[in-house]
Amino acid sequence: MREDLTRFGVEETRTPEDVDRVLGPGGGTVLMVVNSVCGCAAGKARPAIGMALSHKNRPQKAATVFAGGDDEATAHLRGILSDYPPSSPSIALFRDGKPVFMLHRSDIERRDAMQIAKLLTDAFDNFCAPTHSGATEESQ
Repeated sequence: MREDLTRFGVEETRTPEDVDRVLGPGGGTVLMVVNSVCGCAAGKARPAIGMALSHKNRPQKAATVFAGGDDEATAHLRGILSDYPPSSPSIALFRDGKPVFMLHRSDIERRDAMQIAKLLTDAFDNFCAPTHSGATEESQ
């Protein structure tokens, strides 16, 4: 179940310190997954994450905690996400340490993997696309 995500390059964060390191200052965009043993994680969330991470716009990092396995790391992440009810599985997108997008279990259960991947890639396009700072300004 862990390997279902790590094979896509998702980093395991197994301690509160690992979570803080990934989400810390200068972290940029980070996809954070609360993984679980349930069927909707196995058949929907994890495959959707794999699909979404192949998208042209994607977060700079992807990491996971495992609910029921990485208890302290999961509790710490849920503390960071205290404005959202706890959910396993769930998927949060952070930008500079702040959550900007969230999918709860209820969002995952009623969709298939392709639909979840579409929600994620839309969020990636919105929050992870490179800025076009190369545009020239009009001069005098």
